Amino acid sequence: MNYIGSKLKLCQHFLPETIKSVCGTDLSQKTFCDIFAGTGIVGRTFKTSVKKVISNDIEYYSYILNKNYIENHRPLKNAENLVSELNELSFCVDGFIYKNYCLGGNGERQYFSDENGKKIDSIRIKIEEWKNNGKINKSMYYFLLASLLESADKVANTASVYGAYLKNLKKSAKKQMILESADFELNDNEHEVFKSDANELITRISGDILYLDPPYNTRQYGANYHILNTIAEYKPFVPKGKTGLREYTRSKYCSVSSVKEEFENLIKNANFKYIFLSYNNEGLMSVEDVRRIMRKYGRYDLAQTDYQRFKADSNRFNKAKSTVEYLHILEKN
Repeated sequence: MNYIGSKLKLCQHFLPETIKSVCGTDLSQKTFCDIFAGTGIVGRTFKTSVKKVISNDIEYYSYILNKNYIENHRPLKNAENLVSELNELSFCVDGFIYKNYCLGGNGERQYFSDENGKKIDSIRIKIEEWKNNGKINKSMYYFLLASLLESADKVANTASVYGAYLKNLKKSAKKQMILESADFELNDNEHEVFKSDANELITRISGDILYLDPPYNTRQYGANYHILNTIAEYKPFVPKGKTGLREYTRSKYCSVSSVKEEFENLIKNANFKYIFLSYNNEGLMSVEDVRRIMRKYGRYDLAQTDYQRFKADSNRFNKAKSTVEYLHILEKN
C-alpha cells in the first residue's frame, strides 16, 4: 500500500542495520514491539529474527493487516481455494460500499467503480458469512480480510489516501479488482497484536526493543484511511459530508499542543531497554524537543538518513523531494 509514513524503503537497510548495531546482531531471544504499526512493515521485517513481535495500532484496518501479517505464522489450509472461490462470486448485491461510495449507489461519491464496489461488498459479506457458520477460523478470517483490504486499495479512485476521491476514474480504478492473497511470513514463534491507544498499552506490556513511529504532523490516519476501516468493520453508519467520513479517533500526536506531553508519558512508562523513534525534520516535535525528553530517561543517540517525500503530499509551496528521517535512540536507565 502507498501509505503515509511507510517505512518500507527504510526497512531494506537503514532501520534493521541501525537497530542491530545498537542491540546486537542476534535478536533471536528479544521481544520487539511496533506500537504504531500501520501496515505492519517494520514488525514484518523483524518477525522471523526475534523471539516475539508485539504489534499495535488504534486503527481497525491496521489491526486486521497485523493480525494477518504478524500474528498468523503457520500455513493456512485451503487458502488458495477460498481466494479463488471469492474471486468467482457473482457480485449482484448492492451493499454498503456500493450504496455509499460508488456513483451508481449515491450518485455522488466515486471511491470505486460500480463494479468494484459491488465486488468488495460481495466478498466482504461472504467472508463474514463463512466466519459465522464456522467454515473458516479466525486466522483464515484475518487473512482473507487483509487480502480484501489490500486488493481494494489497488483499485481505489483516490490520490493515495481516502481524504477525497477523484472526479473521474483513474486508470487503475477502471481495472476489475482481483482478490490477491496477503501472504505472510511463516515461523515457529507466537506473536501478539493489539488495537489500543499506545500510551495506554505501554503500561501493560514489556520487552527488549520498542519501535515508535507515531504520526509526525496534523494528518489524522482515521480520516485519511476511513474507507479501509469501513470495509474492515463493515458495520452500518451514516457517512458524513461529501467524502462520506465516519467517526474516527483523533491522535494527540497530531496536535502541537499535546504531542510533547503524550510522547514523554510514553517514554516514561515504557518497560523496554532500547527505544527507537522514527521522526522527520517536518514533524511537530523538533530534534531538540525529542532529544531533551529522551535524555531524561537514559543514554541518547541519533541516526539519520535522507528519505523520499510521501507522493501524495499536496503542499505546493514545499518542493523538496526528500525529507530527513531521524532515528532517535534511547538506552533506558
